[in-house]
Amino acid sequence: MKKYRVELGKVRHLFKRHLPLPIVKKLQFWALRIEMIGLLETRKIKGFHDEPLHGDRTGQRSIRLNEAYRAIYEIRDNIDIVIIEVIEVNKHEY
Repeated sequence: MKKYRVELGKVRHLFKRHLPLPIVKKLQFWALRIEMIGLLETRKIKGFHDEPLHGDRTGQRSIRLNEAYRAIYEIRDNIDIVIIEVIEVNKHEY
């Protein structure tokens, strides 16, 4: 089984001032789950609503952190490890 690593570097600056604490905690929980049980098993957790994006964001996926916030991520598959890079956390516009 491949190992997974979640990189939050591009969004970590948002943790202290810009994101509500429950959003930060859910993102950290999601990242921990991926590293513990893998991406495919984590995608089965219905509460995250993991889905592929389309159009300009083809190749990216999103998860729901609550009704308003989404995290956008990309997958980089290396030989020994799959890197999940969270590239954006934003308030979803309806």
